[in-house]
Amino acid sequence: MGADGGPDGAAARVPEPPGDAAGSGGLGDGAGAGAGSGAGPGDDAFGDGTAPAAGPVGGDSVDAGGRGGGYGGDAHVPVAAERGRGGAGAEYGADAGVPGGSVPRAEGPLRGRLDALRELVGLSRTRLDGRTLAEAGRVLDEAADRQRLSLDHAVVAIAGATGSGKSSLFNALAGAPLSDVGVRRPTTSLPTACAWRGARDHVPTLLLERLGLPPRAARPLRDDLGLRGLVLVDLPDHDSAVEEHRRQVEELLRRVDAVIWVVDPEKYADAALHERYLQPLAGYAEVMFVVLNQVDRLPANAVGQVLDDLRRLLDEDGLALGEHGEPGACVLALSALTGEGVGDLRAELVSFVAERRAAELRLTADVDEATARLREVYVGAGGGAGLDERIRAEFEDRLAEAVGAAATGQAAEQLWLREAEQACGARLVELWRRWRAGAAGGFADVAADRPPADVSALMPDPRDGDQGLVPARAVVEQAVRTVADEAGAGLPAPWAKAVREAGVRGAEGLADGLTRQSADPGAGTRAPEESGADEPAVAGPGVPGPGAGDGVRPGGVPRPRWWSVVGAVQRGLLGVQALAVLWLVAAVFGGTGVPWPLPLTLAAVSAAAGPGLALACRFAARGPARRYGEEAERRLRESAAARGRARVLEPMAAELLRYREVREQYAAAVGGGTRP
Repeated sequence: MGADGGPDGAAARVPEPPGDAAGSGGLGDGAGAGAGSGAGPGDDAFGDGTAPAAGPVGGDSVDAGGRGGGYGGDAHVPVAAERGRGGAGAEYGADAGVPGGSVPRAEGPLRGRLDALRELVGLSRTRLDGRTLAEAGRVLDEAADRQRLSLDHAVVAIAGATGSGKSSLFNALAGAPLSDVGVRRPTTSLPTACAWRGARDHVPTLLLERLGLPPRAARPLRDDLGLRGLVLVDLPDHDSAVEEHRRQVEELLRRVDAVIWVVDPEKYADAALHERYLQPLAGYAEVMFVVLNQVDRLPANAVGQVLDDLRRLLDEDGLALGEHGEPGACVLALSALTGEGVGDLRAELVSFVAERRAAELRLTADVDEATARLREVYVGAGGGAGLDERIRAEFEDRLAEAVGAAATGQAAEQLWLREAEQACGARLVELWRRWRAGAAGGFADVAADRPPADVSALMPDPRDGDQGLVPARAVVEQAVRTVADEAGAGLPAPWAKAVREAGVRGAEGLADGLTRQSADPGAGTRAPEESGADEPAVAGPGVPGPGAGDGVRPGGVPRPRWWSVVGAVQRGLLGVQALAVLWLVAAVFGGTGVPWPLPLTLAAVSAAAGPGLALACRFAARGPARRYGEEAERRLRESAAARGRARVLEPMAAELLRYREVREQYAAAVGGGTRP
């Protein structure tokens, strides 16, 4: 038995394929074209004497490796993704092998999925590393490259191990001994190709150039109407001892439209075949044929058993089998040597080529594979709430705690009460206090002579870590970490990291901004250019409170009009007390004709009226003071919340919005694919 299943050292007998292949527009008369020898000088790739136009196709050149796209500049950024939604295949120029000069793109779901995948890569380029996007970029480049050529043609490779008989099967399908068979190992060292095509159809030549195969790899072949549009490639042995052969097989398997895997009864269960090729390619079942060759070496009753065992192994590999009308791999038994079953394989190929969907099915499987690999970076565990109202409210509460909003409100309330007591208190009591303090007093409005008091006068000394003017940096940083973790919960790791980094970047200046706001409670009442802040100014505690009517003094408590009225009354009572005392002295010493009890009563009443009025004002001031403190707390909370939103929440929300966009694009790229 020869290396490819033929007799020892001899070429295998090749049966003629059925049909009207003879003389239907194929063989040219160029000199030097011989069976098994390749195209001679003066011939085109397939022997019709017409050389196809070489060079650019649709404005994009095809390099020596067959790629029309590739990775330019950044080794990890796909060229197709950089070209926008139209990609490299949006518009194609004239092509010598297609009537009318234009090659249509894939339409329907595949086109939408490719566009979505291109958008997905573009949106993710700054968030994911190039290695993660490399496979998707390769798929986009390969899709754009393949769509430059006719999608009606099908490039089918025959792959197998040494001695499996794949070259004999290639010759049997071609109807001519085009590929060498023999005992030498490995027999197939270079790919051999043939094509069934019409007159002046140069697309097969261009398809082979895309695979990186030279024109001499193609052999002359008579046309067959049933297989017209099929380009058949005999690959080197995938288990060859020559590393270059194995590398070439893997490269070509990534670029052909379909594969015929040839196995023999001895090595159909080879672990290297299943683990290295069939299991990783399980998603490509619709563009795969698996044939059990050399069944002539088996007893008739053993063929079915071996075929069933092969199907079992393929099922364990995860390869869907095309049985009972279901899409999947076609499994056949045949003998390339005797011709048994070759007709069945040819009939399957005729049907496969007639559908004109080989390239589309292959590209669809490529997109399925690429999106399946990207699933872990676009689909999280779920359960993430994003930045909902609860998370925002808790974050703002922590910032309010950091700036000491509650303590500021309490201090503002006490300041209001103290200012009210100074403005409305009994003047005699105030004079007594000042005398006790050694200060020189008079009958002037004491409160009016005082400088405006502010909230900071009643706040504790600023010390990092206290609930005072300087917000605890640790509290701010912990608040940012907490909101970032909650917002990114359930997101894939790269996007959760992007959300956290956005929050951390904002937190770098947030603590300093809150420190300035806390240390200057009246900063919010001034224009931004006065306060030196580069963020929206929100009024601090020194704002008009309930009953305000005299305007606002920065950092101080606004003075309601009734304070002035009460102050005037208190000054009047002080004057009445002074006059009553003088009157009483005069009455005691007989200087007047008025009995002394009358001025005494007047002095007593005026002396009691001052403290009584002050006490009444103190009770009356509690409500406005409480509202003033609440307003001061609210204003400081709003100021801290505004800074937190601008520096932390909005950048994080932008990252979450970007993730939602890429998630939608990923869902569109997955589309109706076979992968989850």
